Amino acid sequence: MLYQNRTIAQTLLSVAALLTVLSPGVANAADVAPVPVKASPAPDVPFFLVNDNRLTYSYQFTATDPGAFSTRPDGTINGKTAKQVYSFTHFDVWTYGTNFFNIDMLKSDHNDPASPCSPAGVLPFGPQGICAGVTEFYGIERSTFGWNEIFNTTAFKVGPLKNISFEVGVDLGTANSYFAPTTNNVVGGLQFAFDLPYKGYVNVAPLVVAGLASHKSFLQCGLFNPGNPGVTCLLDGNRRFPPTWKVETNYYMDLGFLPESIRYFAISGRVSVTGAKGDINTLPALSGVGRFSNASKIELNSEPIRLTFDAGKAFIGPKYSHYVDLWVAYRYWQNKYGLDSNATPGTCTVAATGVSTNSCTEKSASAGVSVKF
Repeated sequence: MLYQNRTIAQTLLSVAALLTVLSPGVANAADVAPVPVKASPAPDVPFFLVNDNRLTYSYQFTATDPGAFSTRPDGTINGKTAKQVYSFTHFDVWTYGTNFFNIDMLKSDHNDPASPCSPAGVLPFGPQGICAGVTEFYGIERSTFGWNEIFNTTAFKVGPLKNISFEVGVDLGTANSYFAPTTNNVVGGLQFAFDLPYKGYVNVAPLVVAGLASHKSFLQCGLFNPGNPGVTCLLDGNRRFPPTWKVETNYYMDLGFLPESIRYFAISGRVSVTGAKGDINTLPALSGVGRFSNASKIELNSEPIRLTFDAGKAFIGPKYSHYVDLWVAYRYWQNKYGLDSNATPGTCTVAATGVSTNSCTEKSASAGVSVKF
């Protein structure tokens, strides 16, 4: 590209010099010695066309963690867990696509106790309520490779459709709870990008998810589950699920129809639907039916609406738009991690009675502040 720009510039200069020589009323080449002109090099195009980094603090008022619950004095079950969330988010655009990376550190309250507390908030060797809350790390990465860019065409830009891309990514998570869960997934598929009014967008990505390993302490042979490996427990506690499908959707739109004096608001959201991935465990001794079923279910993980206030633009000026964002949102997460909220004994329901622990479906408001740097 740089070489091509230089060649074009030199050609134009040569043509201009020739026209000067042939123009009437101007001295010709025999009268005036030519003045050499050196072409200026074309500026290099930056590798990242967009490079956005943010730190966020948010609070989830009534989140949940499967299997984390306690019993109130009146006998009812409390499966709600408040969480503080510290996040780092990176997004960039380069010549052939985009990259998105987000990592969360979530800190739960005492209703979701860290190990060695049991999931019901009771220590194996002491009273309840003396454990710190769980600390969880969860990371997600997605990269896209646009067909328009790869094939140097605009054939995949039709009407509101802006582009079609290949998409790949990973999901990684771990927590220091009694269950000692881990998530290790790879995803791949396509993304369809559409334009919305007011410089908005909506992306729809049908994907295939392959779970490399999902660890649960109650499946691992050891202190809390001694027995016959492969029958009543797994040696390493890792359950490897078969591949399944997943559809991820996200959108963003400025509220550009508002009067200019209050045009500081935007809405955004996301919805992720993941197919059932088989039984949570395949151990003969732990299989069951009905309210004792271990079968996974279709998982719906969503933040359908987030309202963002652009504090940077409102209080400092348009130059600092979205440098500081304040936002509120609503979250709904059904069959969290694929667990059947109406079954999965010992986690989503009390094993002895089948009563729900109210911990496998999340309905929570959240609020936060994001700072761009």
